[in-house]
Amino acid sequence: MQELLQATIDGIALGSIISLAAVGLTLTYGILRLANFAHGDILTFGAYAAFLCNVALKLNIWLSVAIGCGVAIALVIIVEKILWAPLRAKRANSTTLMIVSIGLALVIRNAIILFWGPSPQRFDLPTFPALQFLGLTITRNRILVIVLALLAIGALYYLLQNTKIGRAMRAVADNPELARVSGINVDAVILWTWVIAGGLTALGGSMYGIVQTLRPNMGWFLILPMFASVILGGIGNPYGAIAGAMIIGIAQETSTFCPSELGELAQYCLGTEYKLGVGLLIMILVLLFKPQGLFRGTF
Repeated sequence: MQELLQATIDGIALGSIISLAAVGLTLTYGILRLANFAHGDILTFGAYAAFLCNVALKLNIWLSVAIGCGVAIALVIIVEKILWAPLRAKRANSTTLMIVSIGLALVIRNAIILFWGPSPQRFDLPTFPALQFLGLTITRNRILVIVLALLAIGALYYLLQNTKIGRAMRAVADNPELARVSGINVDAVILWTWVIAGGLTALGGSMYGIVQTLRPNMGWFLILPMFASVILGGIGNPYGAIAGAMIIGIAQETSTFCPSELGELAQYCLGTEYKLGVGLLIMILVLLFKPQGLFRGTF
């Protein structure tokens, strides 16, 4: 039971990271109707920008993470101005936008490899002893990841529910043309969408780098759990994406749980290389019974 609880805690930490990125992904789809396959590489770019500040410039890790989020926000705004806005003006269809996003993902990933190299990297972090609680080993980094994710999600909830821009975002997600006719500044909403998506995604990437190692292709491997979380929770619903991310994260970590008491039977336990498939399988099973996802697709 302790081993299972340990895997569950690790799953909550992973789900917290995926949820930050999945919220940004579902917002861009819900408001811009863009299935952005470059989203994972934006996550990687923000994490590596934080790594540069932390290791090369010797800045505090939290200041580095904040700068990494700012750099990622600047990147997504630049891409919006030179790429997505002109394509929307030309009424490019969803397939074209998706293919362009895949090309953008390859450009960002190879730029990261060119600048930082293909080898794994680590943040310069102080080491602390892990906390022991009821026989469980919980690292301080995982606790920080979970707490920061909760704070970020709480701030997002407040913004969407209690601010003018949040209400405008919900209106644009429901009906962009009606929102424009009603006097809502849709261009400002689009800009805020990218700011929120870029910031949360880069924060998720930095949190992943704190508990794991940074790799140029880490965002590409996380993009499938992100999309699975978005689809599972209901496309376009940020709260559904959070719930879906938690389900995917816990399922991936607990699926490879193998009690030591099994002895020789342990060889039949699921290997860690199948974690990703478990999350996708859960998504498929849920969609068979609820094709719209767990929640309605708007917020």
